[in-house]
Amino acid sequence: MKALSIRQPWAWLVIHSGKNIENRTWRSHFRGRFLVHAAKGMTRQEYDEAKAWAYVCGALEIPAYEELKRGGVIGSVELVDVLDHSDSPWFMGPKAFVLRDPQPLAFMPLKGRLGFFEVATAHD
Repeated sequence: MKALSIRQPWAWLVIHSGKNIENRTWRSHFRGRFLVHAAKGMTRQEYDEAKAWAYVCGALEIPAYEELKRGGVIGSVELVDVLDHSDSPWFMGPKAFVLRDPQPLAFMPLKGRLGFFEVATAHD
C-alpha cells in the first residue's frame, strides 16, 4: 500500500480533525487510499504555527507537543483529486491534495521517505 509522510501536527489533523487538504509543491497522478505516516521531525515552532492555523480553521484541540506520535503510520485517508486551488481553509498551495474518509489506525513505527512510497501490508 502507498504511504505519504506528513509532519506533525498536520498528520494528526488529517486523521482526527477534518484537514481535507494536504498542501504540496508537486502534482500526483495517484488516486486512492494511502497510509498517513507521521514524520519523525517536528520543531516547537512548527507545532505552534500549525496549532494557530488549526484554531483559525476550527479544528479540534491538538494534543500536546509531547503526546503526538511521530515516526510511524497513524491512519489512512483517500486521495480523490489534486487541484491548483481550493476554497478549503486548509489550502496554502501551491497544490492541494484533496482528502476524504480518514481512518485512524494503531501506531505502527516506520521510517518515512519522500513522496509516496510503498509499505508492505498484511494483504501483500
